[in-house]
Amino acid sequence: CSRQFWFAPPEFRCCPFRCAPTDSGAMPRVKAYELRSKTSKELLKELDEQKAELATLRVAKVSGGAASKLAKIKIVRKAIARILTVYNQKNKAEARKQCKGKKYVPLDLRPKKTRAIRRALKVEQKFM
Repeated sequence: CSRQFWFAPPEFRCCPFRCAPTDSGAMPRVKAYELRSKTSKELLKELDEQKAELATLRVAKVSGGAASKLAKIKIVRKAIARILTVYNQKNKAEARKQCKGKKYVPLDLRPKKTRAIRRALKVEQKFM
């Protein structure tokens, strides 16, 4: 962050209210747009790494680890959630591509809308 406040302690990047403390061993935050460029295998590999990291952090928490490790748990959990979100979006997009143009589409790929709208007559059926 480019903002520097005179009252900010040195361990904070720009302001003591919104920024996380800087840590020399801090993991860079996982960005969703970077994950979208990866393949499914790479995403699963990254997911395994993050889960292993989370397991070690939880062990450190039980054994009375440093505060920086405790704060890192939240970051790793959010990273796992991002990876799973991107992975599931990719799988769903691939499934949509395979079902495109077919007569029947799986229920989870159909538009949700409301139950009443789904039950209503289609336009071509109304004017028969």
